[in-house]
Amino acid sequence: MYSNQLQVATEAVFVAMQITRSIQSEISGADTVTKSDRSPVTVADFASQALICGHLHSHFPSIPIVAEERSALLRETENFPLVTRILESVRNRGELGKIDGKDLLNLIDLGGSSPGDTFWTLDPIDGTKGFLRGEQFAIALALIDKGKVQIGILGCPNLTPGESEEPGGCLVTAVRGEGAWIESPSSRRRTQCHVSTMTEAKNMRFVESYVSAHSHSDLQLQVARELGIRGNPVRMDSQVKYAVVSSGRAEIYMRIPHPDTPDYKEKIWDHAAGSLIVTEAGGEVSDIEGRELDFTAGRILARNRGILATTNKMHKKVIRSIRMLEEKRLS
Repeated sequence: MYSNQLQVATEAVFVAMQITRSIQSEISGADTVTKSDRSPVTVADFASQALICGHLHSHFPSIPIVAEERSALLRETENFPLVTRILESVRNRGELGKIDGKDLLNLIDLGGSSPGDTFWTLDPIDGTKGFLRGEQFAIALALIDKGKVQIGILGCPNLTPGESEEPGGCLVTAVRGEGAWIESPSSRRRTQCHVSTMTEAKNMRFVESYVSAHSHSDLQLQVARELGIRGNPVRMDSQVKYAVVSSGRAEIYMRIPHPDTPDYKEKIWDHAAGSLIVTEAGGEVSDIEGRELDFTAGRILARNRGILATTNKMHKKVIRSIRMLEEKRLS
């Protein structure tokens, strides 16, 4: 049913992977600006968003795109050099070959739509801080229809497809009801994803955000210990964590809100693609209270608290442990 949308979207993410990885290898401080929320944004974020938005819009002009970035910073005089740098990155890439600075800004702002019944949601560089450290990041794209994620795509330029060491990272995709798949962009070898079948908690692995301020890492470690997990968490940025869980390389991804920001709500583009991929790989994704992620509340997951992605065997156990430890802290 969604074969055409999947093909077009995958093509766009694949090219964005190539561009962003190239930029990552040579990025400098001059290629980064700081947004009003103090988070960094780079020429790679803008280049990826422009390319993907342009490609999607040319094929599906009636489907709005809800993306993370805006061009406002680039329209400020002191940031004009960034526009030139972005143009150098995206020129000669299909439909974007002849664009000028004005065209570029307009393509970026195609991502400024509001969620509707059917829409794309895009994080052009999920994990910008990891990108700047030369580590993991993801290009995350999803198609949402009537509140349900129907297509999920994660381009992970620095994550190997599995046991192999093939260059170029991996592309992880899912269509609702059709399973999740991982492939190497270099060889185009494609295999189906399955979550871990491990049953011994002491050998299980869990992943969490690299930046501790993003989640309650102390409580997350307590949950792991209460479950019997002996190893320390693997910290990495972005929805690469979902790719790791979906391919069986970790059993649990927890994101418990930090006590300093208890009312923080997750952005839809940070979880839409990954949540479908883990589900289609045989896992389970919810908030930390067991509620299904609700993508009908706009640009944020306003009706959810935290994130939990794990195997079906562990899901209820993790929720019980979180609830018990939170209640203990409040008593």
